[in-house]
Amino acid sequence: MTKRIIRFSPPDVGADELEEIADAVRSGWITTGPKTKELEREVAELCGAPRAVCLSSATAAEEMNLRILGIGEGDEVLVPAYTYTATASAAIHVGATVKFIDSVRDGWEMDYDMLEDAVTGKTKAIIPVDLGGIPCDYDAIFDIVERKRAMFTPSGTTELGGRIQRSLGRVAVVADAAHALGAARRGVPVGSIADFSSFSFHAVKNFTTAEGGASVWRHIDGVDDGEIYRQMQLYSLHGQSKDALAKTKLGAWEYDILGTWYKCNMTDIAAAMGLAQMRRYPGMLARRRSIIERYDAVCDALGLHRLAHVSDKYKSAGHLYAIRIPGADISVRNGVIEKMAEAGVACNVHYKPLPMMTAYRELGWDIADFPNAYAFFENEITLPLHTCLSDDDVEYVAEQLRLAVGAL
Repeated sequence: MTKRIIRFSPPDVGADELEEIADAVRSGWITTGPKTKELEREVAELCGAPRAVCLSSATAAEEMNLRILGIGEGDEVLVPAYTYTATASAAIHVGATVKFIDSVRDGWEMDYDMLEDAVTGKTKAIIPVDLGGIPCDYDAIFDIVERKRAMFTPSGTTELGGRIQRSLGRVAVVADAAHALGAARRGVPVGSIADFSSFSFHAVKNFTTAEGGASVWRHIDGVDDGEIYRQMQLYSLHGQSKDALAKTKLGAWEYDILGTWYKCNMTDIAAAMGLAQMRRYPGMLARRRSIIERYDAVCDALGLHRLAHVSDKYKSAGHLYAIRIPGADISVRNGVIEKMAEAGVACNVHYKPLPMMTAYRELGWDIADFPNAYAFFENEITLPLHTCLSDDDVEYVAEQLRLAVGAL
């Protein structure tokens, strides 16, 4: 086949996004404003959540979720060892102690037996990860936090966080759903399964605002969703009692600073891109599913292991196409990636487990304590999966994979 250049994950943006962005610029309103508020409404509707808050990143969204829960110093947060740094760093930002959980053998999810054993009286949150857009087993996670309910002692660094913890009466499930916008488990959309969830709208994600993310949550009995929304707004904009849009009302210039908080709001330029993406999103998800079906057939014929994006229990958002080469070590895995690159196909690895990273090693973690996470990483390759791929591109990737695996 004639050599092609296949990028790993370019953003799928075009005329619709440009026109929506131009409309924001022409309006004279380019920071947080009406387009951001509309995108929040549409994200909440897609997720079946009472409210959504659009922010500058999924990392900010996860951190805001933990701060809303009043999680801080002295609290423990349980995190998979097999994930991207943002899952853990958000918990570190609020002062909590991270405890890593190894993966299940030959899988990407946390080992739920290990997870249950790790829960202590100090545990305030579990952060599961919907890797590749596949919802994890929330049934198992909620069973664990219910069984451990008697161990839970609510605290909270804030009055609101204390009320939320008391209302839940158990460890909170705070999902890292960065990959999973539009996914569902047992018919329930991701975003209304966990207590709180965070989504990423980064340039490499299915749905993009260039940079950005969103926080959503389930309704919590005894807690006003509007109060959570207002506190999120305060946290994201310096603790300022009025945002710029509210201050434009006649005579409404004056504001107060209610806390010395953070700056992670979304702009209307970013939200404009998201509004155009939202109109296209059902078709984009359908296209991803069709590419996955073609990759599945090839990988099954080659005897490769792959993440299952289709199940009677869940609907994946199809963000990553991750495969494993049975019996291969790192050198063989890297050899396949290099041969694919020589043919013009950019591949990746998702992920290098966090205990292998310098920052986490310096905090005392050792990958030897997480053998299943290491074994999954050792022979994992992620193929290009995005909606800029043509049918011919998909066939080219498949053919180069056949050649690379066959050669090694």
